[in-house]
Amino acid sequence: MAKLTFVGGIHPYDGKEMSKDRPIQDLVPGNELVYPLSQHIGAPDEALVAKGDRVLAGQKIAESKAFVSAPIHASVSGTVKAIEPRRVAAGDMVTSIVVENDGLYEDIGFYPLAPLEKLSREEIIDVVREAGIVGMGGAGFPTHVKLSPKRPQKIEYVIANCAECEPYLTSDYRRMLEEPEKLIGGLKIIQSLFENAQGVLAVEDNKPDCISLLRQLTKDEPGISVRALKTKYPQGGERSLIYAVTGRKINSQMLPADVGCVVNNVDTMVAVYRAVVEGRPLLERIVTVTGDAVASPRNFRVKIGTSYQDVLNAAGGFRVEPEKIICGGPMMGVSMFDLNVPVTKTSTALIGLTVDEVSSLKPGPCINCGRCVEVCPGRVIPSRLADYAERFDEKAFLDNYGMECCECGCCSFVCPAKRPLTQEIKSMRKIQLAKRKK
Repeated sequence: MAKLTFVGGIHPYDGKEMSKDRPIQDLVPGNELVYPLSQHIGAPDEALVAKGDRVLAGQKIAESKAFVSAPIHASVSGTVKAIEPRRVAAGDMVTSIVVENDGLYEDIGFYPLAPLEKLSREEIIDVVREAGIVGMGGAGFPTHVKLSPKRPQKIEYVIANCAECEPYLTSDYRRMLEEPEKLIGGLKIIQSLFENAQGVLAVEDNKPDCISLLRQLTKDEPGISVRALKTKYPQGGERSLIYAVTGRKINSQMLPADVGCVVNNVDTMVAVYRAVVEGRPLLERIVTVTGDAVASPRNFRVKIGTSYQDVLNAAGGFRVEPEKIICGGPMMGVSMFDLNVPVTKTSTALIGLTVDEVSSLKPGPCINCGRCVEVCPGRVIPSRLADYAERFDEKAFLDNYGMECCECGCCSFVCPAKRPLTQEIKSMRKIQLAKRKK
């Protein structure tokens, strides 16, 4: 039987052996936690607290009245030190709430709204919104918005994105092995919102232990299946995943709901389970700390707001000085120049590499080999789009479907001329998206 996959993609060294066998460890946060008011796609939040206020773990400290947004909760008890601009992993300065941790970890008390079977569809979605849950695979799209399509009766698939195709990352892998019941529980909760939907746990076949475990746990669940996907990057991209599982195609103008799908990351589904069943807002996430420069690669359960420096210290620091530090995966993550920035809802990993292979490359002229076209999951011509972006030819860029690029980095990875194709295209896409917003 052919393995489920998509057209294009690459097979980079995955580096997962460094941390995949390291069970999740709870990380004790430091003395100061920082909560940026924008940790999601959509309207930034406004602070609900003031300097000098005492807060409890689980207390809502920021929110927005906009539909596309998500509130933020304190992950520890303590005192608000400041509300001021602080740097985030991408390098931007973002207004943030700074809380001094008192070490007591007093919380507001976590109680579900009602037994799951007594909650209506609208109540479940409201619980998810109030819990501040967003896409935790890196995108940060508010989950309650995903769960509120215009025509819920048209949703036929609720897909758990268990691919974790980014090299080095193993946080979802450990979640699946250690807390599979919560993952399946979260999937069933979301599935219950759509009367015509079947649930799918989509896992790359480089995780046979996860596939076996999930199949065993769902063998008596006729509405849930476990699908083995071909191990290939970017198998976990939303468009690639939907095509692999259903054979349906979406483009940049469409949402998954337009082809009858709702897709959520592993950590997101666990967060939904904890919010609805346990009454807990989103206060923590799993972060992989890895790379050949890290002393002891491992996976941590980290409270939102914790400094990356504290996370690194818990992994023994760097064994040698890294040439490259990455927030997220090496394909779509961002380079970091400062570790005194907070873990947010969308943080997935901290990677330290002894060699920065990219910076040593010297781009040359395009040789028209076509390799970038072969691997592009968006089926565009990256070399041509990069030329248009360099020349700032916006019309040609749009006419040649530049907005269909998913910024996965496959083209830059295979280019024999070492051209920064993805970076050029990404810059032009940002400009066009900003113009659309206006």
